[in-house]
Order: sequence, then C-alpha cells, then structure tokens
Amino acid sequence: MRAGLRGASRTSLAELADRLAAENITGAVAASRLGAELFAVVELLDAQHALRRAVSDPGKRAAQKGEVIASLLHGKVTGRTEALVVAAVESRWAAPGDLVDALEEIAIEAMVLAADAGRTLDDLEDELFRFARVVAGQPDLRAALADTWLPQDRKRALIGALLDGKVTAVTLSLVNQMVTHPRGRSLNAALVMCADIAARHRQQLIAVVRAAVELSAAQRRRLARALADSYGHRVHLNVVYDPSVVGGISVQIGDELIDGTVASRLAEVRRKLAS
Repeated sequence: MRAGLRGASRTSLAELADRLAAENITGAVAASRLGAELFAVVELLDAQHALRRAVSDPGKRAAQKGEVIASLLHGKVTGRTEALVVAAVESRWAAPGDLVDALEEIAIEAMVLAADAGRTLDDLEDELFRFARVVAGQPDLRAALADTWLPQDRKRALIGALLDGKVTAVTLSLVNQMVTHPRGRSLNAALVMCADIAARHRQQLIAVVRAAVELSAAQRRRLARALADSYGHRVHLNVVYDPSVVGGISVQIGDELIDGTVASRLAEVRRKLAS
C-alpha cells in the first residue's frame, strides 16, 4: 500500500485492490490490457486538470462523478477497466491527487498479475532491480531518461535498444511507463515502487544483499530461509557483488540495515580511534 496515502484514501485503495483481486484474472493478456488501459487513464487525468477536479470533487455526488468518467471511457476501454475506474472516482479520497495515485498503483498490480499469470514474476523483480542498477551506474543514461525535453518516442526507442529481447514483456512495459510518465519521481524511486508492489503480491519482502564474493545457490537459500524466519515473510534476495565490503555481507530490508561486513567493522574502529 502506497505510504503517502492516509485515512479515507488508504481505505479506498484497499477496496480497489480487493475489487481487482475479485476479478480473478488468470490470463496474462487480459491482465496486461487492464494495466495498460489503467495507465492510459492515469495519463489522461494527469493531463486534464479540469477532468481530474470534476471526478475528485468531494462536493459532487459519487454517482454523478461515476457518470462523468463512464461516459468518457465507455466503448474505449474494456468493461473491466471502466468498472474499476468508476469505482475509483466514486470512492472517497483525502486529497484529489490520491485518486490518480491509487489508479496508478492498481495499474501496476494488474501488470504484476500479468507476470504472475505468465510465470515470470521472479524475472520481473530481478529485471527491475538490475535495470535500476544499470541506470544508477550510468549518469548519461539517467540524465537522458529524465530529460523532460526528450520526446517520449525517443525515450521508448532508447529503452527498446537497451532491453528488447533481454527482459520480459511486463518488465519492458513497466519500465517504459515509468520512464515516459514519471509523475515527479526519480526513475529509481519508480522502479523501487514497482518492485515493492510485485513483492507484496506474493507477501514477501525484498532484501538487498551486498557481498564481496558470489553467493552459491545453497548460500542464497539458507540466507533467504533465515531472513524469512526472522521477519515472518518470504524474502526475495537482490544480490550485489561489491568488493568494497571486504568480507561478510550486509542485508538491507526497507530502512533496516543488517551489516556484518569487515568494511563496516573497520570503519567503526577508525571512528573510535578518531574520537
């Protein structure tokens, strides 16, 4: 659940997520189409300020707002998409922007359903993480993707050159969406949001593990099992090979850092010597 949503908005988002789950979508194509159509609605509401105000005005009756958006979408999207968007605008939101944030999150969840249906959910999480690492390590690429003057088709072409044939269709769709419609976020923050939603779909946590040497499959399994026992949830490992840690490993889950590296111990010794 998006951290910025509070009160009525948080409740309304949870209800939308329940509606999505009740659709019981089992096909990757249907889920992908739903996600794409919801993303299109998000872009429409972000671009059309008057429309966004009209469908999020707390002074208007819920049914009236639903009729406005239904008349606009009917025949242009699937019935499933129309019903979800109508339910969203008829819900209560603490702030007008929360409606669009919630629709975006449901769109991402639909794409995650598509990955799950296609049995590529593990790939999705790994590919989002790896691409975020690539962008973080290449300032020129990061600047190009964030350039507001670079046309969207040029950005899509750049993403295609980097990822076509190397990642799943869902990963490519989500990366393109986050790059071309960042909604005020950095690309890294957007990719982390997508990865978090994918992890939540399986009720698991994401652990970023930094190690000086490659971990074997057996070591990964033992570490994942130990973390799962500790946190009470399944844990997906994103492993970064980092010689600077010297020895041992560090594990970060959310804001919590478990650091057992030689480098951290040496740094602590230096701090004590300097004090």
